[in-house]
Amino acid sequence: MIIAALDIGLKRIGVALCLNDKVVIPQTPILRKNRLQASVDTDAFLKEWNVETLVVGLPKGSSKDEMERRIKHFISLLKYEREIVFIDEDFSSCEAKELAKGVFKQKKDGKSDSMSAAVILNRYLDAIKKD
Repeated sequence: MIIAALDIGLKRIGVALCLNDKVVIPQTPILRKNRLQASVDTDAFLKEWNVETLVVGLPKGSSKDEMERRIKHFISLLKYEREIVFIDEDFSSCEAKELAKGVFKQKKDGKSDSMSAAVILNRYLDAIKKD
């Protein structure tokens, strides 16, 4: 079963894949020029990898309502018609930065966004293993 995770931001979309229910691999992030282009690129990625489950990080808390609304709107633009799971992404960026210390410089190339997507995907995998 192929599972993908997205960490959706205003400038980049972090992407991670799990091909075997164990190993999570950050992918090249999707750069956002606009919502339409980003949704087309995301759909192409999901189709290319034949993703069966899409895990999407959502910020929690009342102060993050606007970003949650934007993320759900972006997901509604996708043509993806398989399972979509929303999970709490709080502190995934901090955790990703900690994991990536010394691995790559904190540039604005989106690698940290894809590392955040990997953290989100690992959280999802841990949750389904407990069930």
